[in-house]
Amino acid sequence: MSQRKRVFFVSDRTGITVEGLGSSLLSQFAEVDFVRVTMPFIDSIDKAREAIAQVNEAHRESGERPLVFSSIVDDAVRAEISKADGLVLDVFERFIVPLEQELGVKSMHAVGRTHSVGNAKDYNHRIEAINYTLAHDDGVTHRGLEQADIVLVGVSRSGKTPTCLYMAMQFGIKAANYPLIPEDLEANRLPPSLLPLKSKVWGLSITAERLHQIRSERRPDSRYAALENCRFEVSAAERLMRQAQIPYLDSTTKSIEEIATHMLHEAHLVRRVY
Repeated sequence: MSQRKRVFFVSDRTGITVEGLGSSLLSQFAEVDFVRVTMPFIDSIDKAREAIAQVNEAHRESGERPLVFSSIVDDAVRAEISKADGLVLDVFERFIVPLEQELGVKSMHAVGRTHSVGNAKDYNHRIEAINYTLAHDDGVTHRGLEQADIVLVGVSRSGKTPTCLYMAMQFGIKAANYPLIPEDLEANRLPPSLLPLKSKVWGLSITAERLHQIRSERRPDSRYAALENCRFEVSAAERLMRQAQIPYLDSTTKSIEEIATHMLHEAHLVRRVY
C-alpha cells in the first residue's frame, strides 16, 4: 500500500465535526501520509456531483481509492456522495441511524446543529469568553481579572495564549494569562495582583531547549532567546510556582488540546459550550 493516501472530508456545513472525527481515527495510522481535503457546504446535488468529480479524479491520479468522511444530513445529497469512487464513511449512517433505532425517535436531520448559532446560550458564552480572553491576554490589564475562570502564568512563549484561546473557543471558559517577568522571577513571588486569585492560577512550563527554539524564531540572536537565559527563566519560574504551590504542566510535548482538557478537569471548571 502507498504511504500517501488522499482523504476528503465532506460536509453540508463547516466540516469541523467530520474533520475532527476523521482525523481522530486517522491518527491511529501514523505510518500513512494522509493528504487531506475539506469540502464544506456541500448542500445540493450539483455540489455533491462536483465533490464526487474531485474524489474520482484523485482515484484516477493515484490508482488508489481515496477515503471520504461524510457528515451530510440531506438523504438525497448523502445518496449522491455514496456514489464516489472511494471508501465512503458516512457519519450519519453509522451513528445517527443506530441511535434512532435505539432511542425510538427520529433525528431532526437539521443541518449545522453542532457549529451554528442555533443554541443562542452556547453561542453567547463562546463569544463572551473569547472577548474576555482577548482582553486579558499577556497581562494587558488587571481590570476584571477576578471574573476569570482560570489564570495561566508562565514565562513568555510557553503556550499561555493559545491555551487560553482554545479554552475560550471550545469550552466557553474565561481564561486570562499573565507572563512571569524577570522582576517576578528575581523576587520569587507571584505578582501581587494575582495573590487574591491564587485558587484560580495554573502554570505552564516548557523545556529550556524548546523555549530557546521558539524564541529564536521570533527574535533570533537576542538575549531573550539565548539558551542560557531560557534555562534561567524556566528554572526560576518552576521554583516560583512550586513555592507558591501553583499547579503547573509542562507544555513541551503536549498539544494545546491536551493541556486545556487536563486543566478543565483538574481545576474542576464548568464547561459552558458543547
